[in-house]
Amino acid sequence: MSSAVRLIRNHRLTKAVDYAYAAAVDVPVRSLWLAGACPLDAEGRTVAVGDYAGQAHQAMRNLVTVLEDEGAALTDVVRTTVYVASSRQSDLVAVWDVHREYFGEHDVPSTLLGVSVLGYHDQLVEVEAVAVLPRVEAG
Repeated sequence: MSSAVRLIRNHRLTKAVDYAYAAAVDVPVRSLWLAGACPLDAEGRTVAVGDYAGQAHQAMRNLVTVLEDEGAALTDVVRTTVYVASSRQSDLVAVWDVHREYFGEHDVPSTLLGVSVLGYHDQLVEVEAVAVLPRVEAG
């Protein structure tokens, strides 16, 4: 599968960040706007209670599942927002490290935020994404 996403790095900005500064997509494409992937199991229970990295892994697995069901992959993602229910930078970094593990070389533009609370009981992590795929012509 060929991705329609081209990651952009700007040589005038620092190389110290571990993500691309932007992503470009040429048309025509099919867009996927994914709701925040949460650390829930198939029964709707929050997994890895109290474990930031454990919840990040489950959220990323859930994100991959939704993408796969739509014929997409992480390499089709053009942007993510990562929410972490913590004011401690070390907790944000623990989640970010898991995010980076899954995305690998495809270091999409991302925003990492510490927030006060998330929607599910015991939830510490949520990852939302936008993906684009080359449009497949019918026929």
